[in-house]
Amino acid sequence: MINFKNIEYLKFGNIRQKEAYFELKELKIFENLKKYKPILTGTIPLEIDLPESDLDIICQCTNHDEFSKLLSELFEDYNEFKIKSKKYNGVKSTIVKFKTDKFKIEVFGQSIPTNHQNAYKHMVIEYKILNEKGAEFKTEIINLKMNGLNTEASFAKLLGLEGNPYEELLKFEI
Repeated sequence: MINFKNIEYLKFGNIRQKEAYFELKELKIFENLKKYKPILTGTIPLEIDLPESDLDIICQCTNHDEFSKLLSELFEDYNEFKIKSKKYNGVKSTIVKFKTDKFKIEVFGQSIPTNHQNAYKHMVIEYKILNEKGAEFKTEIINLKMNGLNTEASFAKLLGLEGNPYEELLKFEI
């Protein structure tokens, strides 16, 4: 299994993954956010991204004011910069979005350890499913996404999961 906690694997991936690696290195996101245990999640690490897919970085933060201040200092000069704090599933979360020349980037912080956050758990489950089901399944996921379904809904449809795709995927056993 890929060590998703270290972005070095991106250097050996497809063109978009390599671009993501160099963008993240140039921005020094992982170095600057090291104390928040950042992990790149989402579709780019899984090679099921679309051209408009963003780089999703999850972090563990307990002091949202300090986290917000740092993110503002680092990224407020980038295009489309937005920052907000709100509750997701009852957990206070701070979200920063901005855009570089090559990527939309979202940094998401919660007090939950990053390897226990849903975004990470979804990615690991999806990775295992993709490895088990093979290239044709991966192509079907991408096609469903191109036709408007989000990632979790695409997996749920192909796996025959009923109910809330986010919740059902977390329960899925490989």
